[in-house]
Amino acid sequence: MRRVPLGPALALLVLVAGCAGGGDSAAPRPAPVSDGPGRLVLEVAHVGGFTTPEALAARVPLVAVYGDGRVVTPGAQIEIYPPPALPPLQVWRLDAEGVQTVVDRAVTAGVTGTADLGTPPVADVPATRFTLVTDQGTSVREVEALVELPGDSGLTPEQQAARDELRGLLEVLTYPEPLGATGPEPFEPTAVAAVVAPWTPPPDPGLVQAEAPWPGPALPGEPLRGGLGLSCVVARGEESGAVLAAAASATTLTPWVAGDGSRWLLMLRPLLPHETGCADLGD
Repeated sequence: MRRVPLGPALALLVLVAGCAGGGDSAAPRPAPVSDGPGRLVLEVAHVGGFTTPEALAARVPLVAVYGDGRVVTPGAQIEIYPPPALPPLQVWRLDAEGVQTVVDRAVTAGVTGTADLGTPPVADVPATRFTLVTDQGTSVREVEALVELPGDSGLTPEQQAARDELRGLLEVLTYPEPLGATGPEPFEPTAVAAVVAPWTPPPDPGLVQAEAPWPGPALPGEPLRGGLGLSCVVARGEESGAVLAAAASATTLTPWVAGDGSRWLLMLRPLLPHETGCADLGD
């Protein structure tokens, strides 16, 4: 697995961790809320960008940190097309001190701040949204083109420095070993959502895949918010296990055959611990 190098921004985070970026030192220290195993502490996710509606709806967060210490991130993806039907996810584990460190670093990096991040001259790339949940409330910070920033961005040194802080936070959360995390292990979901669209043959006949019987809830399910002809179902319990087993030998172009013989194209998406159903998908 490729390791992402930790840049200067991370070194700065280490030096100033626990400081609120020049705020009142007597202010209460934000703390995670850990009143349940699925309580979200920090989520980093891509939003928007130029891609298909199905991909937008089924997009997986870049990082999700929970009060019980779990850190869920995408796993290694094999470079093959079409890719496997189920995106690989992995889970790391932090102790309580490590979770508090995540909160401290998020504050230091500016997730709760108002520093000017600039607007680089790029189009069709996703923004990166940081959502921090603590005992002091929820803070959301969104950065345009955080990763895909062009060389001639037109940003000021101050704007670039503020972005470096957030990029450094994302880097260390993606591979949280420096925070004392153990793992990773494969993430085992208890529910799987399927974003459903009518199946049409791919333009390249060489990409036609073998059919697979759909073992989950009745298709096509309920219309997904935002329209665009998509719908969604969620497999839970025994159905979830059956879907996971079937997905092991399927791809994103597999024609899934419903009980009535209709064919559907499915984007499968494991639900994360803080997600309950189709309404949690997409932007």
